[in-house]
Amino acid sequence: MKAHIRWLDGMAFEVESGSGHRQTVDGPPDLGGQERGPRPMELLLEGLGSCSAVDVVHILQRGRHAVSDCTVEVDAKRADTPPKVFTSIHLHFRVSGEALKPAAVARAVQLSADKYCSASLMLAKAAELTHSHETIDTAKTG
Repeated sequence: MKAHIRWLDGMAFEVESGSGHRQTVDGPPDLGGQERGPRPMELLLEGLGSCSAVDVVHILQRGRHAVSDCTVEVDAKRADTPPKVFTSIHLHFRVSGEALKPAAVARAVQLSADKYCSASLMLAKAAELTHSHETIDTAKTG
């Protein structure tokens, strides 16, 4: 994997993933950022949440579960002093599907956390990483 980062101006940078996707990243206002894009540490949380979400949906689909929606809320706390690393991160999954069983969702979340999500496994070495989930059976909710 590769990434290319190019300074634009101020604290803004254009980042390009190895797969060719580009976006603007900006530093916080106290360092001169102008809210032109997400901050680097926000990208880290977005990467963690999306990495784990991909695993959860893939695991459920492989198990032939009818998944219709998956959202992840990531809540993190950082140290007060530099380098202001993440000290705790919590991922809360809301997974919807017809006749979706909570045990299947719990298993998918656990497998992602313990075995498949590279971002989770790496960040768990540096911060307390926790997970929770809720299952929404769309057959019951309409």
